[in-house]
Amino acid sequence: MKSEMGNLKTVRRKPLSLSGEDSVRESLIADGLVQFRPDVEGLSLSQWLETNRQSVLDKLQTTGAVLFRDFNLLSIPDFEQLLTKLSGELVDYSYRSTPRNQVSGKIYTSTHYPAHQSIALHNEMSYSRQWPMMIGFFCVQAASEGGETPIADSRRVFAQIDPAIREEFIRKQVMYVRNYDDTLDLSWREVFQTDSRAEVENYCRKAGMKVQWNGDKQLRTSQVCQAVTEHPVTGEMVWFNQAHLFHISSLEKDVRSSLQSAAGTEPRNAFFGDGSEIDEAALDHIRAVYDNEKVAFSWQRGDILILDNILTAHGRNPYRGPRQIVVGMGRLMESLVEN
Repeated sequence: MKSEMGNLKTVRRKPLSLSGEDSVRESLIADGLVQFRPDVEGLSLSQWLETNRQSVLDKLQTTGAVLFRDFNLLSIPDFEQLLTKLSGELVDYSYRSTPRNQVSGKIYTSTHYPAHQSIALHNEMSYSRQWPMMIGFFCVQAASEGGETPIADSRRVFAQIDPAIREEFIRKQVMYVRNYDDTLDLSWREVFQTDSRAEVENYCRKAGMKVQWNGDKQLRTSQVCQAVTEHPVTGEMVWFNQAHLFHISSLEKDVRSSLQSAAGTEPRNAFFGDGSEIDEAALDHIRAVYDNEKVAFSWQRGDILILDNILTAHGRNPYRGPRQIVVGMGRLMESLVEN
């Protein structure tokens, strides 16, 4: 496994541009992560981006991730405005897979998940046929211990996965099966952000999902999605699915057993697109590749991390103490998978 960024060597900084007497230095602090940091205090990131926006976007499509540190930007509305400036209109978090709260406009809390557990590396919404091209994180409060947001280059993940496993996934694609229940997992009302069954059915029909109702509270959907995708600008192939996250093997054995004995099914699962089982050994291999490729850095208050969501996967490390990272997404993309 790669070292944490605190143990990595930082390359010599170089000035990216000058605005009056203000300069911003660029440094590669880990594979796939470039840091921009001003040489002076109080430099407005929004103002700096007025003349450097395209340079940042170009860098993002090369490295996959940029970190802004020590700029004068410390409020959530400022972050929302900045992310909008970079990506255009922000994306609503619809068809949710995890619980979040809206905090400002189209800015949301990071995933609500037990602090002592990790969130596996993944590309946001790669379990669907629509996803954001860009995702941004803003550190309002860093945890006293842990809580890093590890990242991994999805191009390298694609390249490191065993060719036989990779080709099977490409050929068969991935089917996600979800069971929505107030007690089992997220309710369908929370996932689809509506109380209307007709709206849910309309969304699913357009998305190529199969729908099965069981009373008012229980819903089961299945959808075949991509296993890999091609970056629309660079043309690079990346690993782009969440089979390793959705598959029942991602749950601890005692949790899996209790769910299946209590409800007779699991909240979610992943299969190949033809409905056949995915070998757990293949999924363990994929998880090991992610672990081998990941790097992490320690959050500081005011940090902003911008990811090209196709090129870079992200996760979350366990933590202690209060932690607040908010998230926004932009540039909705659509898969070429046919219904």
